[in-house]
Amino acid sequence: MKYIKQFTLILLITFLGEILNMLLPLPVPASIYGMVLLYVCLLTGIIRLEQIRETGRYLVEIMPVMFIPAGVGLLQSWGVLKPVFVPFAVITFVSTVVVMAVAGRVTQFVMRRGNRRKEHGTDQ
Repeated sequence: MKYIKQFTLILLITFLGEILNMLLPLPVPASIYGMVLLYVCLLTGIIRLEQIRETGRYLVEIMPVMFIPAGVGLLQSWGVLKPVFVPFAVITFVSTVVVMAVAGRVTQFVMRRGNRRKEHGTDQ
């Protein structure tokens, strides 16, 4: 019963994200609205982590299974993708490397800044 309650709570937040997507004229996917809502609810204490922890862990564990339909769809579209495969693969590789490099640099910057604050005693 505990898992049903947790899953229902997650589905409720997802549904609210869908409603926000319909109401707000922004080009933001409903899943992003749902994640932001869940994050705000967790930060404010409206939802406690214990209320969704086990189901959240389970959903993260089975996440790779959710990519199977997308992979099958790509295989079925191979005739359409074949002429643009090389440019697509290059763009995917380059953009992945760029995102990783930028994320690493930003992380290093934030860590150095935090270390400087600790050294100077300005950390609150």
